[in-house]
Amino acid sequence: MDARQILENAVAWGASDVFIVAGLPITSRRNGMIAKEESQKLLPGDTEEFLKQVYAMANQRNIDTLLSKGDDDFSFAIMGVSRFRVNAYKQRGSLSAVIRIITFSLPNPAELLIPDYIINLGNQGKGMVLVTGPAGSGKSTTLACMVDNINKTREEHIITLEDPLEFLHRHDKSIVSQREINVDTENYVMALRAALRQSPNVILLGEMRDYETIDVAMTAAETGHLLLSTLHTIGAANTIDRIIDVFPANQQRQIAIQLASVLTAVVSQQLVPAIDGRMVPAFEIMTVTPAIRNMIRDNKVPQIDALIYSSAKEDMISMDSSLLKLCQDHIIDKHTALAYATNPEMLGRKL
Repeated sequence: MDARQILENAVAWGASDVFIVAGLPITSRRNGMIAKEESQKLLPGDTEEFLKQVYAMANQRNIDTLLSKGDDDFSFAIMGVSRFRVNAYKQRGSLSAVIRIITFSLPNPAELLIPDYIINLGNQGKGMVLVTGPAGSGKSTTLACMVDNINKTREEHIITLEDPLEFLHRHDKSIVSQREINVDTENYVMALRAALRQSPNVILLGEMRDYETIDVAMTAAETGHLLLSTLHTIGAANTIDRIIDVFPANQQRQIAIQLASVLTAVVSQQLVPAIDGRMVPAFEIMTVTPAIRNMIRDNKVPQIDALIYSSAKEDMISMDSSLLKLCQDHIIDKHTALAYATNPEMLGRKL
């Protein structure tokens, strides 16, 4: 089994992920669809051999972490082919992996249908901008586009904290320091606290996982930095609720006040199948206005959804409005729009 050849083939096929699982043939995801690339099923020995080759390509990374803990996350590159983000794991006693393919070149937001307004959220001088959505919805890509725009247009110090590193940014007008968790630093909290002493202007935090990370992140946003991060939530109101609910009950009132003062915008996204077979993003955008700050502060978060839904401005767009526009532009069909809508009945009437 030649791991390099398998990965080169996946890149040539335009796959987004490769699945190496015992009992299945080599499988990939293309345009959101699962495709089995060969008829021959992999045996446990095959998957182990594949992963040993991948670990060798990743600068002879030690496979003991995977063998002892059962999980391992890392990224590596094959010169002239692509970058890859690997999640290796054990299942039913055998070694398996899901490998995400990441291009060397940074994505073009216009080609990916990411609105200029979202890219320009990175031009905020301070505060917190969150990009949310389910796993695999393109959050990292959207953030990479925002960082790339800052890097090309402003003289800043950008610090990215990621687990693992995905897109690589070359220094342009800005200085870009990219730190990988478990490789360059121990964890998100330590890296974030250290970042505050490294004269940053912009901090990209790969994921806000727990209340300690969220607490330090809000402190960073309060102290005059722009903080970009992600959460696995769908919708702006759900995102605000998730952040507040992470904290103990006796702290939630204070956290709501703090969040109201630092939050700048929440972008929630999902990938939907287009008519031409590719996957395209649909966005909900909530820009924090004085009215929304009051809603967060006064524990009236459920009212935010209604405010977004009734708005027609580019800085306040509901998911259904985004799906409606994609449908009107003949990028997706009516059935897809209704399948991904938050309020299918209302969207159906508009369509």
